[in-house]
Amino acid sequence: MVESAAVPPGWNPRFHDDLIGLDPADPDVRAFAAHLDRMERTGPTFTVEACLDQVADFAESSTRTGGLRYWVSVLFVVLIVAGLLVTAWDIATHTVAFLSR
Repeated sequence: MVESAAVPPGWNPRFHDDLIGLDPADPDVRAFAAHLDRMERTGPTFTVEACLDQVADFAESSTRTGGLRYWVSVLFVVLIVAGLLVTAWDIATHTVAFLSR
């Protein structure tokens, strides 16, 4: 029989499947349920939307961390941006050299 009670905010169906017996009101349990949802998310990873979702997940996880992990993620992002800038500069200089012939 289906229950007709209202679904509480932040409710996750995992409390019926994987997290039976745990308190759904506990913030740590809710965070763990959200973590399980992120880890088991499937779908196409070759679309722009999926890539942006993965970047958003990385950004959210890096803001939750602290200390050395935070600074390593900042360094990782800075290196990616620096690589993009060097690549764009190289392409621009090669294009100008090619067009000036």
